Amino acid sequence: MKKAFAVALSLFLMVAIVAACGSNKNDAGNAANNSAATNNTAGDKADKKKIALVLPEKIGVNKFFVLMDEGFKKAGEEFGAEVKTIESTDPAGFEQNLRATVAEDYDLIITATFQAEDALKKVAAENPDKSFAVIDTVVDLPNVRSVNFREHEASYLMGALAGLATKTNIVGAVVAMDAPLLSKYTSGFEQGLKSTNPDAQFLINYVGSFTDPVKGKELALLQQSKGADFIAGMAAVGDNGVFEAAKEKGFFTSGQDTDRTEEDPEHIVLSQLKGTDAVAYETVKSFVDGTFAFGVADYGLKEDGVGLTFVTRDSTSTLSPFIGQENVDKVKTIAEDIKSGKIVVVNPLAQ
Repeated sequence: MKKAFAVALSLFLMVAIVAACGSNKNDAGNAANNSAATNNTAGDKADKKKIALVLPEKIGVNKFFVLMDEGFKKAGEEFGAEVKTIESTDPAGFEQNLRATVAEDYDLIITATFQAEDALKKVAAENPDKSFAVIDTVVDLPNVRSVNFREHEASYLMGALAGLATKTNIVGAVVAMDAPLLSKYTSGFEQGLKSTNPDAQFLINYVGSFTDPVKGKELALLQQSKGADFIAGMAAVGDNGVFEAAKEKGFFTSGQDTDRTEEDPEHIVLSQLKGTDAVAYETVKSFVDGTFAFGVADYGLKEDGVGLTFVTRDSTSTLSPFIGQENVDKVKTIAEDIKSGKIVVVNPLAQ
């Protein structure tokens, strides 16, 4: 009996030891797997790019910034980047926001327009190891990618169409500010106007800001009183005032950046287009996929960075009889000549 009991006890202890060893082995394996999963998660987080879009003003109803923000966020979602849009209320606040994104160690800091130039030059120069991008102007620093548009090419097309369409031989433009960048709009428009109608008179008035529709309306009414039957809106939010005046007085007008004809196709008969959404999207994409490069990237008619409704891009609106299909077809030929280099639109900033 004693011998049998001893044998049974020995067998029991052997089974217990084997089970314990198996349990320790499984526990160690599970721990290793858990550790690997934790490390992978940390790796994914470490590889995720942090990109900020720091704007020099509030987005508000400015289509230029609305589009840019949409393209920026779309790219962040599609390419797995951590993105954040920061709006500013004044120049001092804008510079502070730039410095904050540097301190928070964003991998890429994007901003936009000539309003950003002074602050960006300071902050980028002080942080040579940090990557920056600026849309719609040029900052010549080795750690800045500048995305530039050839707006004068699209403005040329609009001016050419206005010259063909006007019945009074007087056309105008209500412009945000008398600033170098905006001279590409007014100069391109005037070049196109004179190419199709050398005798046309061109009126220009400046609002003094990008956010004043009341002043925009006042200046549009002034130009209409002088006989202008087509008045181009080039005043950002101020264009809304131009549109209101056109509806009240029955003249024709145009918008910027997006297809504004949809808002009132009877009076807003054209829109000059600028792909700020596409450019913001491509900037994020290139940074994530490793093709991002510093220097100047240039977008014009040939690259489909700028354009004009009915000429380079279809519209959901019906073409206005004031513009006319025959005139559109003539300007389509002009657009192709610009793309091929047969017509060279002078950039006033390059002179």
